[in-house]
Parts: sequence; structure tokens; C-alpha cells
Amino acid sequence: MYPHFLGLEFVHSYGLMMALGFLLAWTLVEKLFKRPDLGNLAVAMILCGVLGSRIAYVIEHWSAEFAANPVRILYIFQGGLMFYGGLILSSLVFFVWCFLKREHPVRLGDLLTVTVPLAHAFGRIGCFCYGCCYGKVSHSPLAVVFPVGSPQYFADGRQLPVLPTQLFEAAALLALFAILLSVYLKWRRFTAGLYFMGYAVIRFALEYLRGDPRAAVGPFSISQTISIAMFAFGLALLGYEFAFDNRRG
Repeated sequence: MYPHFLGLEFVHSYGLMMALGFLLAWTLVEKLFKRPDLGNLAVAMILCGVLGSRIAYVIEHWSAEFAANPVRILYIFQGGLMFYGGLILSSLVFFVWCFLKREHPVRLGDLLTVTVPLAHAFGRIGCFCYGCCYGKVSHSPLAVVFPVGSPQYFADGRQLPVLPTQLFEAAALLALFAILLSVYLKWRRFTAGLYFMGYAVIRFALEYLRGDPRAAVGPFSISQTISIAMFAFGLALLGYEFAFDNRRG
């Protein structure tokens, strides 16, 4: 766990990893996909993504982390974001943009979703540096022990060996990014549906390994419930694109 990059108090590893992820994703959109005109959209989606992620995280972890000291809500530089919250809010911005600019949302979505797993993977590495989003207690050789003062220590009152689910997810996201990039470079479509389906499967499975406090909806966590809806949306989107291509052919 390295909350401060190279020990520098003013450089938070979590924020640095997020910034690197966004920078790489935007560079891909601008240079490889030749869409420098999307700069304003990227900034708006990033800002709303961070805001939505923080709101969702605070709601899910209110009793464990914020009820006793609500001022901690403002300590966003220390970590604590729920990806699905950011995805929902930034998606709203995306659809408003498409409506105002008369962009085809599926075509533009195919382009942008290629880069999302790349940025997200760096964000998960930032989670590991901070110590949030940790896994269940385990005596596996892969388990790690976060130091005193980490979110795990704060929640359990002692240091315990836990699975590094942040790194598991980062690796899965990089694999998903490689798949989406290869699909987009070959067909220039289908990636939006594949992204939603692929990440839904990744997140649904990894939720069973998470050890941090999780809010539940029936037998599933909130994130698993959203994953089910996200998979269905991705499947419908993929079906739409196949049908569109068949009609065009």
C-alpha cells in the first residue's frame, strides 16, 4: 500500500493512477481514433464520472466510513469511488452530448468504450495503492496485508491477510481492453455491447471475493444487481448492432 507516490505527501497515488488512466485513454481517442474534437465531452464525462462514483461510494459505505465523520466525504483524493455510479452519471452526459451534437450514440459509444477498461484498470491500481476495495480474508499465497490506518484496518480493527481484488480486476480489465481494441480495429463496431457484457461478468464474479462492506439487494450486492442489468443492456446493444448490419447488408 503506497498512498503517497514516492513518499511525497502532496502526491496521492490514487489520484495519480486515475490521472494516468484518463490521460492514456484520451490519448488513444485523440491519436489512434483521430477524434480530437471530443475533448470537451471527455472532460465532462471524467468530472461527472468522478462525482457519480463518489456519490455512489458514500451511499454504499455510509455507515462504515462516513456516518461518524461526514467531513470524510470531501477526502476524495484518498480514494473511495464506486465505478458504477460514475458510469451511470457519465453515460447521461454522453447521451445529452450525442443529442446536442447529432452524433450516433452507438457508433460513438463503440469508440469510447474501447478506452474505458484501460482507464479503469489504472483506477483499480490506485485502489490497491490506497487499500480500498479489498478482498476477503485469505491465507492464499496471493493474499496481502494492508498497514494500520488502511480501510481494511479501519473496518476490522486489526490487520488481516486479504485477497488483492483490486489487482485481479485491473488484470481482467486490461484483458478486456485488449479484446475490445482488437475488435474495434477490425470491425469498428460491436465494442459497446461487448464492453457492457464483459465488465458485467468481471464485476459480478469478483464481488464474491470482495471483503469490504457491501450493501445488498436480496441475494446479491448492489454491484451484482447492476451487473445483471448491465449485461442485459450489453446483450441488447450487441443484438441491435448485428441486426443493423444485417439490414444494411
